[in-house]
Amino acid sequence: MKTMCGPPTSSTRVASDAVSLQHEFGIFGGESGEYILDLLDRLTVPVVTTLHTVLAEPSATQRRVLDRIVAMSARVVVMAEKGRELLLAIDGANAAKIEVIPHGIPDFAFVEPDAAKLNLGYAGKTVILTFGLLSPNKGIEVMIDAMPLVLKSRPDAVYVVLGATHPNLVRDRGEAYRESLQARAAELGIGEHVVFLDQFVDRPTLLQYIAMCDVYVTPYLTEAQMTSGTLAYSFGPGNAVVSTPYWHAQELLAGGQGILVPFGDANATGHAIADLLNDDLRRRAMRRRAYAHSRHMTRERTAERYVAVLEEASAPRRAHSVARGQQTPKLPAMALDHLEAMSDGTGLFQHAVHCVPDRVHGYCVDDNARGLLLASVLDADGRECLPDRLTSAYAAFVQHAFNPDSGRFRNFMSFDRRWLEEQGSQDSHGRTLWALGVAARNDASASRRQWAAALFARALPVVVSFASPRAGRSRYWACMPIALLCPMTNSPPACVWCSPTVSSPY
Repeated sequence: MKTMCGPPTSSTRVASDAVSLQHEFGIFGGESGEYILDLLDRLTVPVVTTLHTVLAEPSATQRRVLDRIVAMSARVVVMAEKGRELLLAIDGANAAKIEVIPHGIPDFAFVEPDAAKLNLGYAGKTVILTFGLLSPNKGIEVMIDAMPLVLKSRPDAVYVVLGATHPNLVRDRGEAYRESLQARAAELGIGEHVVFLDQFVDRPTLLQYIAMCDVYVTPYLTEAQMTSGTLAYSFGPGNAVVSTPYWHAQELLAGGQGILVPFGDANATGHAIADLLNDDLRRRAMRRRAYAHSRHMTRERTAERYVAVLEEASAPRRAHSVARGQQTPKLPAMALDHLEAMSDGTGLFQHAVHCVPDRVHGYCVDDNARGLLLASVLDADGRECLPDRLTSAYAAFVQHAFNPDSGRFRNFMSFDRRWLEEQGSQDSHGRTLWALGVAARNDASASRRQWAAALFARALPVVVSFASPRAGRSRYWACMPIALLCPMTNSPPACVWCSPTVSSPY
């Protein structure tokens, strides 16, 4: 069975038996992510959708989008029983198509924390850990307020907060939230017992931090959290967990597999953690229950579940449901404003600072070839075309980039129109050939089609010596349209496939 994850494009079409859609409302564009509906409406294979968020009180648009996604999905996966409950109660989903597959975790051995503490510099400490992107809804301030209670009986305790500040928060407020937490700890006189590690870490390092903690805490402030990856990751290796009762924690920590405390209650949080730290037998028993319960959550097990669901959905392979005929939102009109701002009479700038063209880095043939390729594809599809002045500028840049002495394209040019190298990379040469091949077939201007075919013929011979795999791939895509332009089909002159001086690399 072949499964495709992500949108199919003209360059990635494969014979797939099913599509796996990972859905979150904020990532697909349009109001409540409605643009994903157009993609789903065009698929001819079954879709298995994993819902990372199921809302108890969705807006009207969120409800409409979710209803359509569920209707067009052969199976719907949620990561908690609460998700199934909400889909049945709010969206009226068909219970037979809903599968509960837990959040996957690494298959990590059950270990005592001492070795990891030694490796990370926390030997001799009692460690309480929270990790993840730092933001106000995580309730870190509640745990800081709870630390004085913990320190009364465990003066060696340290609370480690691992993770960078959420990028949206940094964008809007800088590091004000992190600084307020540090100030709060200092005011309580516990600054030395609260460690902020403002960093992203790789998975092996993260697993070391998880392994070293004596208690993991998620003091989140609201109930409506369907899935917590940090909770799953920390619970899975067998950690004692203290958490507020958001939805995922209620399910995962039930039956004595963890401790739940009220939202925003520093006193209850502090007492729960102190009691666990001072009762080794209870804490170790809780850890072993957690580890035993989490074995079905390992990635190997969850992958098996997904494979089974995908195979069931795709056998027999069937068309989408009757809901396909319903009207879906139209894609937005193509906006060329930024492309025009990034182009001048010389060509297309390499980079921008936000939306402002960055003249420092000048131009490159790579990007101008992409511009020419875009213009040719739009011409072929009959959609809104690029203004001819842009197409002409990109073509002129490609023409000027060609060095007839070496048969190679230069790549980088400074803003004052000085070439910075005599020849560019094999990749950039291959990509430029690709653009010329498509332009030779599709460009709206007959004169420019002839120009593209002629320059293609001059630039092709050197590629027989290329070793770059990406250059080879670009060369392949370049030759496909050119192969259709041989003299037998009234092609432009100088068709390289029929030239006695150029042998095909295929």
